[in-house]
Amino acid sequence: MGERLQVIRLKPQRIVDWWGGLGASAEVLASAYPDAQRVAVEPTPEWLARARRAQVRPWWKPNLRRSGPQACAENEVAGPAQLVWANLVLHAVEDPPALFARWHALLAVDGFAMFSCLGPATLQTLRELYAELGWGAPTLGFIDMHDLGDMMVEAGFADPVLDQETLTIRWASSERLLSDLRALGGNVAPDRFAGLRTPRWRARLADALEQRRDGDGAITLAFEVAYGHGFKGAPRLAAGAPTTVSLDDMRAMVRAGRR
Repeated sequence: MGERLQVIRLKPQRIVDWWGGLGASAEVLASAYPDAQRVAVEPTPEWLARARRAQVRPWWKPNLRRSGPQACAENEVAGPAQLVWANLVLHAVEDPPALFARWHALLAVDGFAMFSCLGPATLQTLRELYAELGWGAPTLGFIDMHDLGDMMVEAGFADPVLDQETLTIRWASSERLLSDLRALGGNVAPDRFAGLRTPRWRARLADALEQRRDGDGAITLAFEVAYGHGFKGAPRLAAGAPTTVSLDDMRAMVRAGRR
C-alpha cells in the first residue's frame, strides 16, 4: 500500500488512519507525507489508551518532539480529511457498506480512501479441512474484492480500483503453523465451536495438517490480500431538486468549473 501512494498526485494535509494501532502504518504514512496531520482512530478503549500513551512526553525529556498522531474513538473522528487509510482491518468490520459511507463523509472533495483486507482465498485449505472433519468454520467469511468495489460505488466513491494477490506461507511443522495462527488472533467466526477444545482434538488437527504436506515436505496455507482505493468526487446537483451542500463542497465545485 505504501508503494501505491507514489502514484497518487494529491498530497494529504490530514490523514485518518482507521484502527491505526492494528494497521501499524505510522512509519509508512510519515515517510510518504511527513507534513500531514495523522489522526489514529481506534476501535476499543484499550487501543485508544495505548495510542494516547504514545503521545505523552517523558518528564525527563520535556523538549522531546513527538511525531505521534492525534488519537480518538470511532464516534469522535470528524472531517475533512484528504486520505482515509485502513491497513488489513476491513475484514474484521461488521458492516463494511456503512463504514465505506462513513469514510466518504469524512473525506474532502478529491480526497481518497485506501485499504487492504483479507480475501476469500485466505486459509481456504484450513476451512476445507474443518468442513471435512465436521467442525465449525475456523475463520470469518471474507468478502470478494468485486463485492467491495460495488460497496464503494454505492457509498459514492468515484472509479474505485481493486486488485489482489495471494501469498503462500510455508511451515516445517504443524506445531509452528498452529503457533503462528494463534499469534495472528483467535477464531471470531460467528458459528465457531462454543466450548473449549481437548488435547485429543488438537492432536487430530495437527495430524490432519501433517497429512497435507506438499511435494517439498512443507505445510502451506494461502492468504489472499485485496487492495482498494477510490476518490470522492465533487457533488452533482440534480436539476430541479432542492440540494444542500457544504461551503467547502461549493468551493470545490467552483474550482472544478473554472478548470
